[in-house]
Amino acid sequence: MASPLKVGVIISGGGSNLQALIDAAAAPDLPAEIGLVISNNAGAYGLERARKAGIATKVIDHRTYPDRESFDRDLTVALEKAGVELVCLAGFLRVLTDEFVNHWRDRMINIHPSLLPKYKGLHTHKRAIEAGEEYHGCTVHYVRPDLDTGPLLLQARVPVLEGDTPEILAGRVLEKEHLIYPEALRKIALGEITVEGETPMVNGHPGPVLID
Repeated sequence: MASPLKVGVIISGGGSNLQALIDAAAAPDLPAEIGLVISNNAGAYGLERARKAGIATKVIDHRTYPDRESFDRDLTVALEKAGVELVCLAGFLRVLTDEFVNHWRDRMINIHPSLLPKYKGLHTHKRAIEAGEEYHGCTVHYVRPDLDTGPLLLQARVPVLEGDTPEILAGRVLEKEHLIYPEALRKIALGEITVEGETPMVNGHPGPVLID
């Protein structure tokens, strides 16, 4: 039997998506193991979530580094020392250098709160409401140097309802994030997601696959 896929998760805050990944990795039918959780914020509650699950944690405070390059190099050192094969970004509030992203090319995924390629960047829920969108949602994608780009793997959508505020819509989207991020991890661990160049294949179908 193949050894489980070793996963590293990088966070900055509360880590609700981290918790979804922790819960999924504990299932016997998912051949993945979270080996390390890194935060650039020592006060991040996600670190406590990891410790409660018996997962190794490490704080790498970006404020102690002279530049992004040296910070990112230490991220890679810590991840590789832990034997990490796949990096999951889960609310990590730093822009990563091209060097780091290219080093982990097709071995690093992110979840973004919009139906990419729409609404890259911040304030996605507010922008979707203001644009009069009928649907909004979230996307799991492989990471590329340009912000919120890369092969799109899985998406889930929710209706935008009359009277929605950005906060209400964000809560509805977050529920979907907690479903599709673990599902993306499961599919990668099982070899059901592959990528050639910029073309992702999910169970033999071009991505992104919509999961409702």
